[in-house]
Amino acid sequence: MTSRPGLRLKTAALLLMMIVFGPLGDVLLGRGMKRIPAMASWAPGDIFRFFFAAFTSGAVWLGIGSLTFFFVAYILVLSWADYSYVQPASALSYGLVTLMAWAFLHEDVTPTRWAGVLMICLGVFTVGHTHPQTTEPR
Repeated sequence: MTSRPGLRLKTAALLLMMIVFGPLGDVLLGRGMKRIPAMASWAPGDIFRFFFAAFTSGAVWLGIGSLTFFFVAYILVLSWADYSYVQPASALSYGLVTLMAWAFLHEDVTPTRWAGVLMICLGVFTVGHTHPQTTEPR
């Protein structure tokens, strides 16, 4: 099947947005939530304090904004590309989120986890060399 003109370019651009903004949002949310004390109990006052702290955190709001960009790119690319292409191709974000968690959140990432991330990236490379759309538009 031949791709429509520009399909590969706009698909690649939106996939890149997904790969960047998804992990960025996840890491920002992680950073923001790590700075908030855990809920002490399920008492209404503790619940209120927890959510107040979460929703007044700049990192949490930046994470929400970044994940909103991810979601918009995701729904746009799904409007013209096959899900069986988009989901595996966007899985490159797993590698980026692992790298960012290691670099910015100082999480310990084991060699086994790095090996798993490498396997995912190899799968992304394989999927990336197929056509983004195998069905005709309606």
